Amino acid sequence: MARPFAPRFAVYVALVFMLLGVMQLAASLVFYQSIDRQTLSEDHARRVAELLVVSDRIHALDPRLTAPTMSTRHLAAAVADAPSVARPDADATLEEIARRIIEWEPSLGGRSLRLAVRQVHRNKRDLVGSIRLADGHWLNFRSRDMNAMWPVALRATVLTLATTLACLGIGLLALHVLTRPLRRMSDAADAIGQGRQVTVRETGSPDLRKLAHSMNVMQERIARLLQDQARSFEAISHDLRTPLSRQKVAAELIDDAELGGIILSSVDEMEALLASLQRFLRAQHLSAEPEPLDLGQLVRDVLWRYGDLARVTVDGPAFVRTFREPLSLALEALVENAIQFGTEARVTVRREHGGAGSEGSRGHWSIEIADSGPGIPSCYFEAILDPFFRLDAARARDTKGFGLGIPTAHRLMMRFDGNLSFASSPEGGLIARLRVPEPPEGHA
Repeated sequence: MARPFAPRFAVYVALVFMLLGVMQLAASLVFYQSIDRQTLSEDHARRVAELLVVSDRIHALDPRLTAPTMSTRHLAAAVADAPSVARPDADATLEEIARRIIEWEPSLGGRSLRLAVRQVHRNKRDLVGSIRLADGHWLNFRSRDMNAMWPVALRATVLTLATTLACLGIGLLALHVLTRPLRRMSDAADAIGQGRQVTVRETGSPDLRKLAHSMNVMQERIARLLQDQARSFEAISHDLRTPLSRQKVAAELIDDAELGGIILSSVDEMEALLASLQRFLRAQHLSAEPEPLDLGQLVRDVLWRYGDLARVTVDGPAFVRTFREPLSLALEALVENAIQFGTEARVTVRREHGGAGSEGSRGHWSIEIADSGPGIPSCYFEAILDPFFRLDAARARDTKGFGLGIPTAHRLMMRFDGNLSFASSPEGGLIARLRVPEPPEGHA
């Protein structure tokens, strides 16, 4: 089953990109602040120089057009008989601006130019000035907000944020593409750990292709090992049944009925152990394909052999696409365990809605098997999944069963992407809950 791009990892990567973006933005602001004074001084000098030269020419053509033509959003111009700046301010910045005006327009070198600074707001200052025109009038001008660095800084901020977001999107997309083979192998490793066999596509970089090939080879070796194990046990089981049958015949010929009964009981126990081991090993390599079926009917088919000791309740129509044989074997093992230790098995088929899980809000089907026995302390819910585990070790050999029923059901659910969990019943006894495996759409 493919899983989506891990959100937590993506968040970490996004945070790293955002941190880099913030650092870049801070560095840009510091840089622009350090060069802003010189940049703004040159900008004001250039604008004033252009204003003065163009104003001279327009005033020579038509004095009435000088002020309205030269006034802009950044500059205000007016022609008057007297200068608005009676005496220039003694300021190094203004002297630098005046020098740069002359550098921009050397023709203004012999003109009377007066510059001053006017405080408009607490953080805003305007550059004002006056220059004598050729006919003796004065051109008074005002260059607004001479110390504002934020028009430049704002553009830098917007550009930096846009660049950061673009890098973030491209980086996450590249990360998603580059880590896709790793996610496939991680999913495959999870499936292998649960006993399933999957084929890992050998794509990506050479190292990833080599790793995928090694995983495929490893799966083949594990599959062969399990098959050899199952075949070996089947052969041993077949060979053991012959001497066991002879012992049964011999026990029936013994005159001592008590001794014969002990031998027959031991033979039956050994045969039951062989059968239980065979079911447990079969669960390790059983293969099945999903098919649509009625859960209620499947449960009834399993329970009919137990008569009145098992009963079923189905909450409405229960049609699902799942694995028939693994589910039947797991249910049979749990029902036998419930009857053996709890005298009865109460089976309920219901639809679980919402909650966490791969099905999300669509929910999933579950089968609950409850009994009326003494129950199991919750601290042993994990331990009973181990083969041959017995809750009471002191009475282990006096208790019927071999501790393989629940592990068999657990192995089957792991291999086919189901789940087995336990709870204590409020009425006493144990509740075993099977989450019915439902393969995703398109699974063959």
